[in-house]
Amino acid sequence: MSKTSISNITKSTWLQDVFPEWGTWLNEEIKAEQVPDGKFAMWWLGCTGIWLKTPAKANLAFDFWVGRGRSTKKQVPFEERKDFQISRMTGGRELPPYLRSIPVVIDPFEIDEIDAVISSHIHGDHIDPYVAAAVCKNTNAVFVGPKLCVKQWIEWGVPAERTHALSPGETFTVKDVTVTALESFDRTVLITEPPSGNLRGKMPPDMDERAVNYHIDTPGGSIYHSGDSHFSNRYFKHGKDYNIDVAFTSYGKNPPGSTDKMTACDCLRTAQNLRAKVLIPYHYDLWSNQSVDPRELELLHEFNRHRLDFLLYIWRVGGKFIYPDDKDKQRYEYPQGGEDSFTNEPNIPYPSFL
Repeated sequence: MSKTSISNITKSTWLQDVFPEWGTWLNEEIKAEQVPDGKFAMWWLGCTGIWLKTPAKANLAFDFWVGRGRSTKKQVPFEERKDFQISRMTGGRELPPYLRSIPVVIDPFEIDEIDAVISSHIHGDHIDPYVAAAVCKNTNAVFVGPKLCVKQWIEWGVPAERTHALSPGETFTVKDVTVTALESFDRTVLITEPPSGNLRGKMPPDMDERAVNYHIDTPGGSIYHSGDSHFSNRYFKHGKDYNIDVAFTSYGKNPPGSTDKMTACDCLRTAQNLRAKVLIPYHYDLWSNQSVDPRELELLHEFNRHRLDFLLYIWRVGGKFIYPDDKDKQRYEYPQGGEDSFTNEPNIPYPSFL
């Protein structure tokens, strides 16, 4: 810091020095993690982004996104933004304040070990050109998702031979992980595609081409990734057809004129229908206008504890979750250091006033 001179500081140097906010901390942690037999490790990347690692060193990133939402209060002229996802979701003429509320906790350009980038659906906070560019240049990973996600990756420049389209019922296997695509219940994805453009689908729209949910089977247990799905009675069938240890639900506040996220009640209903052992909410962290206090979910879970037989875990972005070790912990806490911080400390006496 003593060598820093403000004459050398520009906006470009600031962006390069400060972003992503966590630097390569999480990259290093994931790479160093040795997952024991009979377990799996996950890290929350934000939104519905999950990094999964297994004993066979399978590395899969679901809905890996490092972008942002609004960055100015200035309104874009309506004719220029009438096809924006958020405008078509609400039908409103004014863009809501969807500001990114969380840091970027991982650097995609520092990733050199990843087997697959997997997207649940075509929305812009679940599929990412920056991630695609970094992963394509630095790894041999494949890109897996529904038909329109594959079409988007190819349009961005991902080689077609490195993509793999999935429809409900189809599977993708890498090392010791089997990913099965299931029906999505993301009603928002049906109404937010522009009426024209390169990604235009069938009319009426075909959900299976736009979005899928995932069942992920590992030697240490199984995961249900629901993408941005709303509540559906069909979760009951998925719960009968598949064993599910950890289920993710897209939780958040629904602003006036928009039903885009599950309520706390629907999150609990989903976990119950899926017969999951652990429920972890996600997505409520990301957008300022959909932010919600997860204590609401905790209170409702506690209120119904006499009839619910699954655990609730409240995660924090960038945090690690080991299954089954962490399933009973209820809330994630960032590591604080501790005795290990004082290993090989110099022989410096504590100040007397302490």
